Amino acid sequence: MKKVVLVTGASSGIGEKIVEYLSEKGFTVYGTSRNPNVEVNKSFEMIPMDVVDNDLVTKAINYIVEMEGQLDILINNAGKGVAGPIEETPLEEIKAAFDTNFYGLINVTKAVLPQMRQQKSGLIINISSIAGYMGLPYRGIYSASKSAVSVISEALSSEVQQFGIKIVDVAPGDFMTNIAAGRFHAPVLETSAYQSSYQKVLNQIDEEVNFGLDTLVMAKAIHQIILKKNPNLHYKIGKPMQRFSIVLKRILPDRLYEKLILNHYKL
Repeated sequence: MKKVVLVTGASSGIGEKIVEYLSEKGFTVYGTSRNPNVEVNKSFEMIPMDVVDNDLVTKAINYIVEMEGQLDILINNAGKGVAGPIEETPLEEIKAAFDTNFYGLINVTKAVLPQMRQQKSGLIINISSIAGYMGLPYRGIYSASKSAVSVISEALSSEVQQFGIKIVDVAPGDFMTNIAAGRFHAPVLETSAYQSSYQKVLNQIDEEVNFGLDTLVMAKAIHQIILKKNPNLHYKIGKPMQRFSIVLKRILPDRLYEKLILNHYKL
């Protein structure tokens, strides 16, 4: 039987490439978006879902189970970018980032677990970020939300493996996506004490996305993880230096690592 896959946040970027690639590989794939394209795609179906809306989440999961009788793989990919000085980032935007990146991920996970327990099998892949392994300047809210994803993945894994369900956390680095266009960023105010350094970092992180890896790299990595009988709990997918930055954080004194981060952003 074909494995049935659900991918949240599949209308663009990494999520879009994952649904396309897994469909080509013979999986039965459903993608979600808050506003799915009305065009019918022959290889996968897009269904409406906002991960922060419990009713829509439940409706989407029930629909897939009714159509397929099973749900084998969940890829929690929906995410929201946010940038800005923590002092100047509105609280409602901080909450919105966590609503999508963390609480929304939990909403969807909770909705699929009963079906996976019934099947006595399942795979949940949570998309976090290499940025979640460190507190980056002017990306602190995003880093914190993605760090929370990695930690909750560890806890969830220890709870559900007794039911035959596997949890995997995948942390991507920079990929060529439209995340910069969709990201909330606090305005760069001329009157702000952070104006110069914040503008410099904002320009750099946007440039790094433009020169990021092709999203196909991520899709292929997800496919390989799915094929593994016993996948690891954590994977980092990105350029070598981005992956190595996590190693450096583990071995260097805190203040020295902080200095390297400041030098990277020329602060």
